[in-house]
Amino acid sequence: MATVIFPDFLWPLTGGLKDTEVGGERYRDLVEQLDSRFPGIAERLEKTAVAIDGQIHQDAYLEPLEPDSEVVFMPRIEGG
Repeated sequence: MATVIFPDFLWPLTGGLKDTEVGGERYRDLVEQLDSRFPGIAERLEKTAVAIDGQIHQDAYLEPLEPDSEVVFMPRIEGG
């Protein structure tokens, strides 16, 4: 299970829910499960970066999730 923390820019898509528990072994599994609960959120998440246990990943689709991981989505910053 991963604890997913939604920043305020995603609250409209989650109906105001700020965090949730989601199972899955990989980041893509997590996104698919979130999209089944909150239709349309996957498209928005593809435009974000993600921090898994505090380490920021710009492209986390192949990252495995450790048990009890904490996942936080944030606006993606292109370039730099």
